[in-house]
Amino acid sequence: MATAFVIDSRFAAHTMERHPEYAARLTMIRATLEQHGLLERFTTINAEPVSEEFLHIVHDADYLRLLEKTSRMASPSMLGLDTYITPQSYEIARLAVGGVLQVVDAVLTGETDNGLAAIRPPGHHATPSMGMGFCLLNNIALAARHAQQVHNIERVLIVDYDVHHGNGTQDIFYDDPTVLYISTHQSPLYPGTGAIQETGKGAGKGFTINAALPPGVGDQGYAQVFAEIVLPAARQFEPEVILVSGGYDAHWADPLANMMLSLSGYTHLDRTLLALAHELCEGRIVFILEGGYNLQVLGNAWANVAHVLLGDTEIDDVLGPADRSEPSIAQPLNKLKQIHNLT
Repeated sequence: MATAFVIDSRFAAHTMERHPEYAARLTMIRATLEQHGLLERFTTINAEPVSEEFLHIVHDADYLRLLEKTSRMASPSMLGLDTYITPQSYEIARLAVGGVLQVVDAVLTGETDNGLAAIRPPGHHATPSMGMGFCLLNNIALAARHAQQVHNIERVLIVDYDVHHGNGTQDIFYDDPTVLYISTHQSPLYPGTGAIQETGKGAGKGFTINAALPPGVGDQGYAQVFAEIVLPAARQFEPEVILVSGGYDAHWADPLANMMLSLSGYTHLDRTLLALAHELCEGRIVFILEGGYNLQVLGNAWANVAHVLLGDTEIDDVLGPADRSEPSIAQPLNKLKQIHNLT
């Protein structure tokens, strides 16, 4: 199978020393892919920055003006308590969005079967009016709108398995029945959104599904959520393309959360999503980088998803499974099934 892939050394210009979301994340991904002999197997995409005009389809004009002003700053500053921005960041964020859109183009025109976008800064916390959670522009939301506007896609499925709830993505599509947003995330945890009862509003009621899970859920629990919630919901929706917010901070070794997925567990989720894409939308699926702050885990997770998309059977679970039993998730699963009629 042909896999479109974007990564770019220019993304390193957006970085801050001692911050968990920094340039070494992509350096590790590139090095691990190279170590596995994967880079030469991709259809490589050379990223081009998206136009500022297109960003208005998701983000407010006042927020975009604020980002543009930061390009004239003398030094880095903070957006809120956790998200930094440098004089180069807005340009790099536009480059990241552009790279994602080009991967989506390759998949939806049939140039490739599927795609991987190793970009940063990440995006799923960025709301229409605010950057937060290390995110500046909502890459995956912009990709969904691009698919709809440029490629006449009617129904987009976004699956977000980052350990943190993608509040920005939820906000953008909360009243929109053309985008089904499914998030699996630890709760309670930053940003404090994503309760099971948050299901959308107006015409979008029922098109937001939040699998809010207790700390300690691992391979077994995540596989159960995908089998009992993600798959039946996706089959009801019948998407024409699947976009994945690929966050690898639900791994047991990640320093910013308390979930217990292993690399093998993540690979099971990736294979499940690829099989779903083949079943529902001609294999059209794109994975877009979000979180993941243990560099060894992050590099190997991306090598594994690359193997999956390229049709390989091999994976590398260098750290093995978590040495801890999982909590029951029967209660949240039953609530989700009742709320979303997934019996």
